Amino acid sequence: MRELIRDVLEANRRIPIAGLATLTWGNVSGVDRSRGVYVIKPSGVPYDELTEDSMVIVDIASGDVVRGHLKPSVDSETHRLLYQAFESIGGITHTHSTEAVAFAQAGRDIPVLGTTHADNFDGPVRVTRQLTPAECETDYERNTGQAILDTLAGDPDSVPAVLAASHGPFTWGATAAKSVDIAIVCEAVAGIAFRTLGLNPAAAPPEHLIRRHYSRKHGPDAYYGNLSEAG
Repeated sequence: MRELIRDVLEANRRIPIAGLATLTWGNVSGVDRSRGVYVIKPSGVPYDELTEDSMVIVDIASGDVVRGHLKPSVDSETHRLLYQAFESIGGITHTHSTEAVAFAQAGRDIPVLGTTHADNFDGPVRVTRQLTPAECETDYERNTGQAILDTLAGDPDSVPAVLAASHGPFTWGATAAKSVDIAIVCEAVAGIAFRTLGLNPAAAPPEHLIRRHYSRKHGPDAYYGNLSEAG
């Protein structure tokens, strides 16, 4: 557990370094499936003031804080619902990064406009539906998670990111650190897409090029990168 706490702490510290958040506008969590808990950033605490002891441990089943003297992130219930829904998720990041938030506020998916996007996501980064007044009034954060689940339609792996409408991006991965990596990529492709659409609103890459770029990094025929060698 101590290792997971350290990993989540370091992942949260990366958010401002990567330029993904202003003030405290972002949070990362990481899960321990064997214990049925996740570790998450405390609410409203500046990144440079975070410590291992300030991290909050939450029970996945109940949502109860099982360790920590601070309140968990206000987005904790969104994280919890995603962990409940998808066993493959090991870490989650939520930010208010500028470029991705712009798409979320516009109610637009981040489209696949080139190989940079296709290297990482097998399709557009989709924006959720808007929440109803009732969903905002009661259980808002959990309803945010439900809107994400509705958007994903059971597939969290091919595009490990969603834009909560008028809100911002949620990304995930096998670990807390990986979820931050995906948040960085999401912000980058959002910025590239915004500039591309400004230059050519009708931009549309050939599908065969997009398929090649995704498949060379993902799936059974992937050949990008090198395996680490022991010794």
